[in-house]
Amino acid sequence: MRRRSTLLGPLGALVAGTLMVGATAIPAASATAHHDGGGAEARGVLVAADRAAAQGIDWAACPADWGLAAPIECGWVTVPVDYAKPYGKKIRLAVDRHVSTGTAAERQGALIYNPGGPGGSGMRFPTRITNKNPLWTKTAAAYDFVGFDPRGVGHSAPISCADPQEYVKAPKADPVPDSEADKRAQRKLAAEYAAGCAERSGDMLPHMTTPNTARDLDVIRAALGEKKLNYLGVSYGTYLGAVYGTLFPSHVRRMVVDSVVDPDRDNIWYEANLNQDIAFQGRWDDWKAWVAANDATYHIGDTPQKVEQAWLTLRAAAKKSPIGGLVGPAELIGFFQSAPYYDSSWKPVAQTWSDYRAGDTQALVDAAAPDLSDVAGNAASENGNAVYTAVECADAKWPTNWRTWDRDNTRLHRDYPFMTWANAWMNLPCATWHAPQQRPLEVTTGKGLPPVLIVQSTRDAATPYEGAVSLHQRFKGSRLITEKDAGSHGVTGLVNPCVNQRVDTYLLTGATDSRDVTCAPHATPVP
Repeated sequence: MRRRSTLLGPLGALVAGTLMVGATAIPAASATAHHDGGGAEARGVLVAADRAAAQGIDWAACPADWGLAAPIECGWVTVPVDYAKPYGKKIRLAVDRHVSTGTAAERQGALIYNPGGPGGSGMRFPTRITNKNPLWTKTAAAYDFVGFDPRGVGHSAPISCADPQEYVKAPKADPVPDSEADKRAQRKLAAEYAAGCAERSGDMLPHMTTPNTARDLDVIRAALGEKKLNYLGVSYGTYLGAVYGTLFPSHVRRMVVDSVVDPDRDNIWYEANLNQDIAFQGRWDDWKAWVAANDATYHIGDTPQKVEQAWLTLRAAAKKSPIGGLVGPAELIGFFQSAPYYDSSWKPVAQTWSDYRAGDTQALVDAAAPDLSDVAGNAASENGNAVYTAVECADAKWPTNWRTWDRDNTRLHRDYPFMTWANAWMNLPCATWHAPQQRPLEVTTGKGLPPVLIVQSTRDAATPYEGAVSLHQRFKGSRLITEKDAGSHGVTGLVNPCVNQRVDTYLLTGATDSRDVTCAPHATPVP
């Protein structure tokens, strides 16, 4: 799941069994072993996967403006817009790879990655090898690292809902309403955004679903010449993995899901966002306690209550007179929310706030205000939010009655004020969506699904811990690694040997512990 300014990414992306070495072209017959309803979409996947297996991927140097230098290679995979019409309109999905660094005997195929969102690009994944990330050295010797832009994202037939330069203009209205008039204004903006999506990307909207992206993933697998999928998904990427595992259980070889969306069909997506509001408040409280404990460095407040009061004072001042003319309460939330998202943001957010309090206004403006001159970056930001909205709105039926939204968010805001209204307005376009909204898939363990490795911290703000427990119950034979008393989103990217070693072992051998494992937290940031 994804926030407006951060990939969860975002809102910031896993057995026992026989070891398979190398990659094998998938025969057409093996592509029939899935649970895609047996209908037109299921037949369409067969057609598209067989076609992709025959065509393969023409790997070449990546376009210069993609920022992916050799030895990373780029290519394209063609998929139908509508899997019920596999011979109809098609789009191309951008993919890239870094080949495995080990010997031919060590190679186990391709590892495909999704970082979350929805709306996140996985194209940076191969840079974990070029950047020599030590956490992934062993895995890189066994696997090609493969990234892709999901449908609608980046280079893959990108969709849009608004003019990017208008989308990033600041300051925006305070998300916390003071009156019914404020709520009416936000409702009008949400309805206009939904209409903009229909106007600018209407043909794609009915097909911007997680099941379709899972079908795309199976076509990419076939194009790579892989008989089975090795997959790493983070955040929303865990829901994509859960849907893939349900539709194509016998196509999974290894799957790691990290920071898990609760796949309960009644949770997708309205309830998921309400639950996020509660979890964000808890992790915001954790960060305030850390800032208070380090008051000798940051001088913001020596108790969590004083830090909260300093936050409310900053918010009120920015509302009265936007900082630098650009940073109001909405922009402050966009910046400060990265602290409850990621532990890596604890120090920079606290330092920027401390610098501002010491008189460096520009530090906060640079961190929180949009850069209107960054045309490419603003287009990417608008595209990411468009995909986030399109997928979540298409994946599930949302309440259309404003009274439901008003009741639920007013109630939550009383006890969990940090993100509640900002989150509500971000998702409200789904109440007036101009395209079909489907019933979410029932995530279940299908025949042939191997043990899946689930990794989760207990205090994750973006994907509450209950989601990992829920998926664990649905995927029989899965193993859950819990990082206790930690809350950074995206556990597999952090240094915690208890987690890192088990992820390596699973990806390299398929082996898991005989029972679920609880790990101590990774190191707390030190000023």
